[in-house]
Amino acid sequence: MEGEHAEVVRLLWGPHPKPTRGPRPTLDLDRIARAGIEVADSEGLADVSMQRVAARLGVTKMALYRYVPGKAELVALMVEAAIGPCPAATAHGGGWRERLAEWARHLIAAFGRHPWVLDATVGPRVMGPAELSWLEGAVSALDGTGLTGAERMDAAALLVGHVRAITQQARAAGPAGRPEAQLGAVLGELMRTHGERFPQLTAALSATAASKGQDQAWEFGLQRILDGLAALIDQRAG
Repeated sequence: MEGEHAEVVRLLWGPHPKPTRGPRPTLDLDRIARAGIEVADSEGLADVSMQRVAARLGVTKMALYRYVPGKAELVALMVEAAIGPCPAATAHGGGWRERLAEWARHLIAAFGRHPWVLDATVGPRVMGPAELSWLEGAVSALDGTGLTGAERMDAAALLVGHVRAITQQARAAGPAGRPEAQLGAVLGELMRTHGERFPQLTAALSATAASKGQDQAWEFGLQRILDGLAALIDQRAG
């Protein structure tokens, strides 16, 4: 691949020839990526810079440029290392639905460990083999269901969108977590004063407060997406 993405492709996909002359390299791409991840995890993606990563590694910025040409390439390496390869499916007995549910739970755990990945994975970009293995896992879970390739891709995109939305809510809620509870508390205060104008919302909030835990929105959305896929698969089979 040529053009503006060529260097990212080389770093993510290789090959990575080792120099045959000169001083022995003191760094490698994985170590560099891990240093960037440490900065992003503790301070956020905006604070990641070549200078900060070089300092964490104990080298000069110019030394770091021998391995990575700039921040865009650095972030691409960080995303690949942070997401990691898709875990092998273990839900053997349940079929496509259980496999996709397991896949989605693995993905939300990966995003939860590194929420800054949300900011780094927006828009068209080059993905590495580890990140692409997640897409492969979702699409292959739907193999044999009768869905077209485009529909399987769309299903994967829908699940990723749900994972991203829930992770974004959790990040906005802060260290205390429980975004549903926080939103419910804010809406509850409003409904105590203005509830007569929104009777259905007031009733729904009362029912929500009496049931379920903080993962309700996550599980509810996941199961409804899977229900929709099941209905489409049944339609194709009929």
